[in-house]
Amino acid sequence: MTLNELFQQIKKKKSFLCVGLDVDIHKLPSALSPNPSSIFEFSKQIIDAVAPYSVAIKPNLAFFEVYGSQGWGLLEKLMDYINVQYPELFTIADAKRGDIGTSSEKYAQAFFKHLKFNAVTVSPYMGQDSVEPFLMYPDKHVILLSLTSNPGSQDFQIQSDNEKNLFERVIQKSQNWSYSEKLWYVVGATQSFHLKQIRQLVPHSYLLVPGIGAQGGHLSEVVEYGFNEQCGLIVNASRSIIYSSKGVDFAHAAAKRARSLQFEMEGFLKKYELIE
Repeated sequence: MTLNELFQQIKKKKSFLCVGLDVDIHKLPSALSPNPSSIFEFSKQIIDAVAPYSVAIKPNLAFFEVYGSQGWGLLEKLMDYINVQYPELFTIADAKRGDIGTSSEKYAQAFFKHLKFNAVTVSPYMGQDSVEPFLMYPDKHVILLSLTSNPGSQDFQIQSDNEKNLFERVIQKSQNWSYSEKLWYVVGATQSFHLKQIRQLVPHSYLLVPGIGAQGGHLSEVVEYGFNEQCGLIVNASRSIIYSSKGVDFAHAAAKRARSLQFEMEGFLKKYELIE
């Protein structure tokens, strides 16, 4: 999916919402059995419910890989379902990979050729040669971990040499890599204080923004500093949507929460004249 196609979906659905699938079997609604085989059914019903209000879906691979070959099979089944039933949804593999070039080549094949994700999250810590294999695929996107929402982000990401923080150096350096136009950046919603300076570094790039909802980020602050001429934001909510209810109405409750966020996003898109 190209960025222009993504922007068309944003305008059509009046939304820049991504729904994260962090499917913990111990948090499944009472209507489903608390075992790995229920992951697909739960995810399917959530996707069916939120698809009208979201433009992206982000499976968290840790919640699948923990079950070994069974979990990987469930992920394959889920991606087949999304790609057939909802080809308009932008799919993000929340994988946080990053390794030497030959290993990255195999990761890229797994996510882009086998599972057919549109994008994958990647750690930049090992540098250019660990990221560029992911950038070789046409119309696929690489989302670099830059400034995350977790408390530990302070350990390395916000460490300054009296000129720039480490996260700024990562973003700035990555813009010199081959095919850097395919790069996105993860910027946690709880880090909105830094969004203005990030936009100055990458005015045209998309930002994946987790941390809205359960982690306490504020959408208004993210929009104020993060919007660009093509929206430039995909805002993720996971637990606050998929666990909206533990009853038989879990899918309906998820749809209601997603609809509420979509309505709020529509207001911002109109305010900044990205839609009529």
